[in-house]
Amino acid sequence: MNKEMLLSLLETNARYDTRDLADILLEDEESVIHTMKDMEKKKIICGYHTIINWDKTNKDKVMAMIEVEVAPERDYGYDRIARNIYRYPEVDTMYLMSGKSEFIVIIYGKTMQEISNFVGAKLATTDHVTSTSTFFVLKQYKINGVIFDEEDRAEKRLVVTP
Repeated sequence: MNKEMLLSLLETNARYDTRDLADILLEDEESVIHTMKDMEKKKIICGYHTIINWDKTNKDKVMAMIEVEVAPERDYGYDRIARNIYRYPEVDTMYLMSGKSEFIVIIYGKTMQEISNFVGAKLATTDHVTSTSTFFVLKQYKINGVIFDEEDRAEKRLVVTP
């Protein structure tokens, strides 16, 4: 079975039915189910997520990307510091980066004040953190290949004239 193709299909649409996946991959459905369960067990597939445009809902949701500069620990590097940060329930996503900052942390909150309180009271006071810089997301245009800007989608439509 082409596992990379299966992963690519699931990455673009996690709602594919296993029968449809089997047809696309020219495999039997049981083989697809077994392969998916095996990849879930091995943590290759780590979850199935939906892309939601929260701006179209009534829910107040603020997103912030925080650059975090740290001093690495002797014998541990960045991993133990990262563990101390990503264990906070407020932290949604975290990356080790190259460049000016060591980490990018993405968090969500109900208000900018809630996020600011987390940064000031918890994140900035974490051992080995030397600096933070918070960026609030004002508008999302595209997430994981999905365009949110309706004007851009309208421009891509073909003009049909009689």
